[in-house]
Amino acid sequence: MQVTLLKSKLHRASVTSVAPDYSGSLSIDRDLLDAAGFLHHEKILVGNITNGERFETYCIPAPSGSGEIALNGAAAHKGKPGDLLVILSFVSLDPEEAAVWEPRLILVGDDNLSHEIIPLPSSNKDD
Repeated sequence: MQVTLLKSKLHRASVTSVAPDYSGSLSIDRDLLDAAGFLHHEKILVGNITNGERFETYCIPAPSGSGEIALNGAAAHKGKPGDLLVILSFVSLDPEEAAVWEPRLILVGDDNLSHEIIPLPSSNKDD
């Protein structure tokens, strides 16, 4: 048996552009992609904080230091520049691995160029 848990999260990334004629995906500044541990072409779940839309797509790297968060293809209809996003990836683990798993949570700065690791709440798994 396997369970699915949060792998990583970019919280409050700001959409910089939309490209409905692009073939698809979400472009993410390479620095943010790496900070979250997202892989090129990894499946992601995106929640638009601004308008409540949710959709699945895959991520591709945008140039490092660009601050780019671009909704491409059909996803371009799910938001507009300035919208805030939560971008999530998940991992399937055996229950033993899941018992000690800790996701990577990243708070994105207003400029999409800065970020910080969100500390996880203390948990006492022996309770």
